[in-house]
Amino acid sequence: MSLTLQPARIDTGSPDEEGCLVFRDGKLLAVLVRLSAQQGDLAGRWYVEKGFGLLDGPAHPTFADLDAVQSWVSRKLA
Repeated sequence: MSLTLQPARIDTGSPDEEGCLVFRDGKLLAVLVRLSAQQGDLAGRWYVEKGFGLLDGPAHPTFADLDAVQSWVSRKLA
């Protein structure tokens, strides 16, 4: 499986604007937002703002880095 990560600015209405779009085969799988210092202990972590398909659901996990995000996506899609 080949994942593509594309940096993007996300209009969240908060300082959490640094984002990343996750694609597989040209299809959008998830919108990620990097949490700002305003989020305290979670600052710098990647938050799943919205998942699609198998990544959709009530849980919105956070990850230390984009490698961890890719591992999570691969497990969810396996």
